[in-house]
Amino acid sequence: MTSSPPPQRPTLIADAAIALIAERGLRGLTHRAVDEAAGLPTGSTSNLARTRAALLELALTRIAELETVGFLPPTEIPAPPRELLAQVAADGLRQALTSGRTLTMARIELALEAARRPELREVYDRLGARFLNFAAYLLDRCGSPEPTADARRLIRWCDGVLFNATTGSGHGHPPTAAELHDEVARYLAALLGK
Repeated sequence: MTSSPPPQRPTLIADAAIALIAERGLRGLTHRAVDEAAGLPTGSTSNLARTRAALLELALTRIAELETVGFLPPTEIPAPPRELLAQVAADGLRQALTSGRTLTMARIELALEAARRPELREVYDRLGARFLNFAAYLLDRCGSPEPTADARRLIRWCDGVLFNATTGSGHGHPPTAAELHDEVARYLAALLGK
């Protein structure tokens, strides 16, 4: 059995930065802390991402990369579009609340920081457009008369669920997979009509 090769240094640094952001918040994110968390020699992170802004962009780009794995637009729709959209949204939310919780926590921290840093806001919005375009594509296939506007509505709703279940009043009782699927189906019914 062959083992997978170790991650490349940029990936290792980005993953360590994400873990630190999720665990300590942005105040705990320093180049030295990332070096230590990644098990790299001092100066490795600053050699790759010279500024704090570059380090934040590296982490945000890696989050978007990891969150889109397995959620790329299909070339052919294997199921009725609404069922597919409900399943994709419910599965994406469940993953973000379980195995992807660290990514979700870090993304929320970075979203708050993007509200204060225009250069990070541009990166955040550019990367987020991938999710918007995918949702609009599926909503168009569902017969939405306003697929882009409905995609924005759906993403706002999903972001609200993630915030509530990770850091808001619902953090002690995150929804189950079945609850998420039911809630997504109800939301899509309200958005698109029965």
